Amino acid sequence: MTRPVWWESVVADVDSAARAGVLHTPSGDVETPAFMPVGTQATVKGLVPDLVAATGAKMLLANTYHLALRPGEDVIAELGGLHAVMSWNGPILTDSGGFQVVSLADRVKIDDRAAVFRSHLDGSLLELTPERAMSIQRKLDSDIAMCLDHCPMLPATDSEIARAVDRTIAWAKRCREAGGSDFQGVFGISQGGSNPELRKRCAEELTALDFEGYAVGGVSVGEDRDEVRTAVRLGAASLPADKVRYLMGVGRPEDLIDSVAQGIDIFDCVLPTRNGRNAHCLTSRGVVKLRNACYKVDRGPIEEGCPCLACVRFSRGAIRHFFLAGEMLGPILASLHNLTYIQRLLREMRDAILTGRFARFQAETLEALRPRRLD
Repeated sequence: MTRPVWWESVVADVDSAARAGVLHTPSGDVETPAFMPVGTQATVKGLVPDLVAATGAKMLLANTYHLALRPGEDVIAELGGLHAVMSWNGPILTDSGGFQVVSLADRVKIDDRAAVFRSHLDGSLLELTPERAMSIQRKLDSDIAMCLDHCPMLPATDSEIARAVDRTIAWAKRCREAGGSDFQGVFGISQGGSNPELRKRCAEELTALDFEGYAVGGVSVGEDRDEVRTAVRLGAASLPADKVRYLMGVGRPEDLIDSVAQGIDIFDCVLPTRNGRNAHCLTSRGVVKLRNACYKVDRGPIEEGCPCLACVRFSRGAIRHFFLAGEMLGPILASLHNLTYIQRLLREMRDAILTGRFARFQAETLEALRPRRLD
């Protein structure tokens, strides 16, 4: 049987590690570099699927831990799987719950056998072994399932990161043995922080397991931007060149550009929608903070030339009013704009790679995003 998920290279940039390709999945193809909006609980907050698709998104992410707690993977299966629940016909990737080891650190106990969570909903226990993580994702019926990994909170000592790497490798072997469904690809997740030896060892062990794709994990969990860039560079360079490379949980425009230059193919992050819900709008010249008084009677769009509904139909002043009045439309429109901006940025990077001008694009775009006072 052919692999359910595979990636093919189209063009490699001559001046960097950037590359353009196509990720093939049972639910359709995704041109890379690509960004996945996050639908933690089977929904991208505030946006119906048609609006999400209108931003240019082709693939979504959902959260294994949260969906196992509510409504439960059996309920999702009874409802027809994640595609039916999310009303999304394109590819869906489910994470494994490994990041919750960091984000819910005060509610989890972890050892070599499992991560045991105290539910943030009702205090009940959820035991997440590698085998259980894969079983949940099979029932969710996503296109891509992620291995359970141990993501350490940074800063951490080398010995702490080494223990996380050892556990991640051991759990990846158990996930590989448990397997996904016949129509589900499985991705391994590399750890190692910004330690070259640990990143290399983790990648080598995971590569030997021959996953359909690989993720760079343990990034943007407490380190500064330089450390993020180092971890991404080491992580990407140590992973197979013929498999898709996924950087988990990174969404700042500057970091996306830097990471594509290092050979990353796909991304996910809550930043576009979370920032949108807080009236922070992403533009090609930096962040527009719509709550600021200077936008009270501003009749212009969030960003001139943006094709999203928020920019075509509404003014900055109007959307600011929706936020101040506590109307749901404000966060919806700002989230829609932010996702549209991110998808446009990824398409522009792909076009720049295909036309041999990525280095120039990177320099010009980062200069335009350089912090400056807009308001």
